[in-house]
Amino acid sequence: MAIVNAMVAIANWFWGVPILLIIGGGGLYVSLRLGFIQISRFGYICSQTFGKMFGKKHTEGISPFQAATVALASTIGASNIVGVPVAIALGGPGAILWMWILAIIGCGTKFCEVALGIMYREKDSEGNYVGGPFYYCGKGLGGPIGKFLGIIYAFFLMIELAPSIATQAASACNQGVALGINQTVFGIFIAVVVAVVCMGGIKRIANVTDKMVPLMAGVYLLGALILIFANIKNLPSAIGMIFADAFTGHAAVGGFAGSTIALALRWGAARGVYSNEAGLGTAPAAHSAADVDHPVRQAMWGVFEVTVDTLIVCTVTGLAILVTGVWTADGMLENTGALAQMAYASLFGAGFGNIFVAVCVFFFVLSTIIAVVFYGEKQAEFLFGLKFAKIWRWVYVVATVIGGLGINLPTLYALTDFMLGLIVVPNMIAVVVLAPKVKKGIDEFFNTPGKYYLADKAAKAAAKKQA
Repeated sequence: MAIVNAMVAIANWFWGVPILLIIGGGGLYVSLRLGFIQISRFGYICSQTFGKMFGKKHTEGISPFQAATVALASTIGASNIVGVPVAIALGGPGAILWMWILAIIGCGTKFCEVALGIMYREKDSEGNYVGGPFYYCGKGLGGPIGKFLGIIYAFFLMIELAPSIATQAASACNQGVALGINQTVFGIFIAVVVAVVCMGGIKRIANVTDKMVPLMAGVYLLGALILIFANIKNLPSAIGMIFADAFTGHAAVGGFAGSTIALALRWGAARGVYSNEAGLGTAPAAHSAADVDHPVRQAMWGVFEVTVDTLIVCTVTGLAILVTGVWTADGMLENTGALAQMAYASLFGAGFGNIFVAVCVFFFVLSTIIAVVFYGEKQAEFLFGLKFAKIWRWVYVVATVIGGLGINLPTLYALTDFMLGLIVVPNMIAVVVLAPKVKKGIDEFFNTPGKYYLADKAAKAAAKKQA
């Protein structure tokens, strides 16, 4: 228990000022180095992502959209429904603003990560593209230090994903309790579904996520927006608290124990990064499998992911919790994971509210675990080979079952944060150092005559002329 308490204490320290300096500062540098492409080219990025979500399937590898849905499957998870309320309960409404700030900066970070993943990817023994920090550290940074950082990243991510999966499963199983479903049985059911999907490899995973992710996100957003509009009179004050409390903290009220600026930053930053994964380097494992003509084109989907996951899905969750006032309910600190259910129950009644949230969490968790099992396999493959990776997948299946045994969510989130800290550092070192190579790729993409951006622009002009 002493070791666990020490890990929680270290996590609480790391996800304060250190994480702001590493991910916030590093991401700000990368964004500046890339000309804040997530803002300056946001219109074009939207046209290439939101505007092409249902483009044709590719014969080699998977389509850019499928790669993005695999990555989104990882990012849109229990943290969007359960983690955001935890951040508000422990950090106050101001945690939402810090989550937004880290997300906007994180768009640039993830853009860089995805581009590097494509730049330095390789083909494995089965002919599939593989990539990620373990490749761009080793090949991009080069030398013994680059190789060492790649190994450190792959090893600790491979290990970290086990408690992360347990966290996701615990979130789903906690919701299932409200429906009278046995936690352990629910955990085993999730584990079986995950095993069946993941045994089909990246193409089966992509075929599942490109259908599941848009549907589950759309249904959840619709429900959350109905809840917010039903309490629209409370929206201005909720938004006011988000901006004010981020810099002042919030006094105790009702069941809310109060927060400080440090707590708002700690929980907002941690939940935002854990949710959209910008700075963690996980998404390139999925994006590297995409059939795409240029690294920068695929990198735009990184901006798409952070926008959808944090600036849209996490935001509506946070607003739903605030406008309904459930974050100040008596006893909520003892069951922060049920705040979303309480919010929906306030409008739809306990029966429908519990069912709706439980079903959403189940699909969010299922998609996330499917994606991160793939990520974990790629780390194991890099370190120990393809055969070991296929065996290691079963460690994650077991972790899913363990998550159904009933675990304290805030403690489990803190332990996961500790493990995440061990992979953030090597990844951000590589992203910061290699950012100039991505900038060179951006210049090539937007300025090469007759190709990429200029070809897209010419084709659009020709189509407009014909119309």
